[in-house]
Order: sequence, then structure tokens, then C-alpha cells
Amino acid sequence: MRGYAAEMTNAVSRAVATLNPGYFALVMSTGIVSVGMHNHDLTTLSTGLLWIAIVSYLVLLFLTVWRAIAFPEELRADFTDPRRGFGFFTFVASTDVLGTRLAMAGLHSTALLLLTIGWFSWLVLGYIVPWTALLGRSDRPVLASANGTWFIWVVASESVAVLAAVLEPTIQNGRREMALLAVLSWSVGIFLYAAAGIFVGARLLIYPLTPTDLNPPYWVAMGATAITVLAGARIVEMADAPIVVATRGLIAGLSVVFWAFGSWLIPVLVAAGWWRHVTNRVPLRYEATLWSIVFPLGMYGVAGYFLGQADHLPIVELIGQTEIWFALVAWLLTFVAMIIHLKRTLLWQQRFLLPEQSA
Repeated sequence: MRGYAAEMTNAVSRAVATLNPGYFALVMSTGIVSVGMHNHDLTTLSTGLLWIAIVSYLVLLFLTVWRAIAFPEELRADFTDPRRGFGFFTFVASTDVLGTRLAMAGLHSTALLLLTIGWFSWLVLGYIVPWTALLGRSDRPVLASANGTWFIWVVASESVAVLAAVLEPTIQNGRREMALLAVLSWSVGIFLYAAAGIFVGARLLIYPLTPTDLNPPYWVAMGATAITVLAGARIVEMADAPIVVATRGLIAGLSVVFWAFGSWLIPVLVAAGWWRHVTNRVPLRYEATLWSIVFPLGMYGVAGYFLGQADHLPIVELIGQTEIWFALVAWLLTFVAMIIHLKRTLLWQQRFLLPEQSA
């Protein structure tokens, strides 16, 4: 038994040391699918997903703190790696997505606390990650390391805008300031999307692209457009604060443009997946980055639903209501694959211990 306990401890420690900084995409995916089910009035399913999101958030937060204390070098290496550093923004987005779902459940005080955490984290990481992962590196060119995770910075910015817009009608004092935060975060996200698109696009054109390079986080390019649409739709429906009045028409129009571009991206991303896994036979195995596919699918469905209501576009609303079911199937398949993966990596190996090892 002592041998079994030691092996189990070692397996967990290895998992914590190598924890993907983008694993909070699990919470993002679960939270947004919960929102989608709530929009369909499937209360029990939506609540169940909400609880999974809450537990996942707390577990990942605990593991991240554990990693920071026990494995600071590994954590620092992720911050200085342009291929993984932007994954830390999933903490911001997961905090705000979870807060949005809790606000829909009437837990406005908790949602406001999560907005504070998400906004502060967005500010801090927004300066730390680009410096450590990009500007602070001595090796060049950093552009060769650009990938789909860079769009998570956009998602984080827009997630702040979404939660601020959702909470604005629920507060008595500070509504103008909340509206300002929503529009500011939405606007910053627009410019960040342009920058990420230029860098990632240049990387695809300048450097060789292998099937293994075209990994799941490239779906975040579509997810970033979807959450920009959702944030825009929620801002359009806000009360007439001065900054909302000044930008409502612009935001409404650009939201439709982003929805159209995101829709166009979906067949491109599906074709890329076919080229990766079918044409070039890259095995489809569970990895944490698979949640980077589930979240954009869920966000596209929710964004279409709210955009259709805000701009009176019934076809867009119907597309969103229908597509969210694909996101639910994708979430279920990925969640089951994750459970099997965790069982195999943390528990399955222990069965092969020799009797004297497990005594």
C-alpha cells in the first residue's frame, strides 16, 4: 500500500508540474454550454453544468496555486513561452464566464466579486504575459511561435465586457462606470483581435505549417469573434448611459460583421481538422487544448441567440439555438474523454505495480 500511495503521489505531482495553463478552458466551455441550456429553459441540465463548472474552477485554482508553490520553475517557463503563455488568460475568461452564469441565476454579489477578480487579472496578465512571452525574450523571431492561443487574450478582454454588461442593470450606483468598463473592454478586444490576427496570419504565411502545428487552439480565432458578438449584443441592450448612446450603433453593426466572419471561419477550421487527422493521420487523443474547440462552439451558439434578440435577426437567433446542441455533444464527448484520460494517467498505471511494490 505504501508503494501504491507513493506512485499515486508521484503521478499527481507530475500532473500538477505539467498542468497546461490553458486548462481553465474547461470551465469556460462548461459555463457557456450551461448558459446555452439555460436559454433553452433546460434548468436541471443547466444547473448541473453550472455545478461542474464551479467544482472545476475551484479544483483548477487549487492546482494552480499548488503548482506556483511547488513548481515555480515550470510555471515561470510557461510565462516565458509564447506558445503557452497566453493560456493564462483562460483564468480571466473562466472567471467572467462563470460570473455571467451566476448572474443569470440571480447571484449578483458573487458575480460582481468574480468581475472584480477577472478585471484585475485581465489588467495584470495583460501587461505581464506579452512582456514575458514576447518582448522579454532574447531569441528571435518570436513570430514563429504565434498560434491560436494568442486569441485567448481577446476572449479575456471580451469576457470582462460581457459580465460588466450583464451586471449593469442589476446595480444601483455606478451604472455609468460599469457601462464604461463594458465598452472599454469590448473596444480593446477589437484591437487585440486585429493584432492577434495579423501575427498568427503572418506566422501561417511565412513559416512552414505541419499537421501537428494546426492544433485545437486555432478554434479560438472563431471563439474570439463569437464572444465579441455576445459582448456587443449585451452592450446594445444596456440602458442609455452616455458611452452606450455614443457607441450603440457602431457596436450593433460590428457585432453582425464579427458574427458573419466567425460563421465563415467554421468550415475553414473543420477542413483544417480534416487535413490534420484524416489526411495526415495525426491521432485524435484527449488533450487539455480540446476544450479550445468546445468553448468556441458553445460561445457561437449563445452569441447567435443574443445577437438575434438584440438586433431583431430571427435567422441568426435560430442558428444560435440550433448550434448550441452541437456544442453540448462536443462538451459531453470531451468530458468523457477527459475522465478516461485522468483515470488512465492517475489510476490505471497503479494496477501494474508488482505485488511486492504495493505491499
